[in-house]
Amino acid sequence: QVQLVESGGGLVQAGESRRLSCAASGSGFRINTRGWYRQAPGKQRDLVARISSGGSTNYADSVKGRFTISRDNAKNTVYLQMNTLKPEDTAVYYCNFWPSRNAYWGQGTQVTVSS
Repeated sequence: QVQLVESGGGLVQAGESRRLSCAASGSGFRINTRGWYRQAPGKQRDLVARISSGGSTNYADSVKGRFTISRDNAKNTVYLQMNTLKPEDTAVYYCNFWPSRNAYWGQGTQVTVSS
């Protein structure tokens, strides 16, 4: 019943910023922990950040201090603010529950960081 749709990706230069959005269609957004994941070419899909219904956050070491996850419960939307982007941040970014649920993986949004 819940659909998650990512948006906001694109081509950026190293050192610049980008904000991703994940819109949820159902009310489950307000009672579940949500996560941002990414998969770089040839690499495993990994969790980069998560946020609980109460606003508690966790970050992967590779993005801590640069990325900020937030949520707007009124809009059923989770955001990922990405600052000081590096070429190694290049990946397809996905949102999902945390822990992830296979039924809710979508197409993701591509973020490409050029040097």
